[in-house]
Amino acid sequence: MTNTVKAHDPSRRSLLKLGLVGGALLATVGGIASLSGDGDDQPAPGYLALRTGDLPFLQALIPVILDQALAGERLPVVMPALLRDIDLGLASVSPALLSQIRELFDVTSSRLTRGPLTGVWQPWQETAPEQIAEFLLRWRDSSLALLRQGHAALLQMVLMAWYGNPDAWAHCGYPGPPSI
Repeated sequence: MTNTVKAHDPSRRSLLKLGLVGGALLATVGGIASLSGDGDDQPAPGYLALRTGDLPFLQALIPVILDQALAGERLPVVMPALLRDIDLGLASVSPALLSQIRELFDVTSSRLTRGPLTGVWQPWQETAPEQIAEFLLRWRDSSLALLRQGHAALLQMVLMAWYGNPDAWAHCGYPGPPSI
């Protein structure tokens, strides 16, 4: 019998190793981000769960995710309600899930981790919508499951807040819930 060597055959074991290495890398980066942050887990004034450092990221992210649904002139009117609805949603999740979401916000907001993990090196307030869209695509298509999960979590938070908001209903032709 002749032994043949396959050039590249990703086995389940090599995929598990890659996942473990990626998870360890993200946990390390997340730990560094949380250590380098201000350590303030207190909600921002007027919020139940969102912290002051979370707001610039969300304010930059929401218009990109809702690009086709939210016209620019409506953004200043709708943004406070969307942030409030995201906050209310986060205030009602389990402490473990809230901790994970806060780690996600820490990683995307910390100067040490934002650039390497998102490709966005400047503060979110100074980031062009195209760069934010590229970051979202990079995370969506990442080979690391944690980045794909982070992408899904960000989209779900924003979309749940948007489609729960009566301002969004007219855009999609929904007349609203039945009245009794």
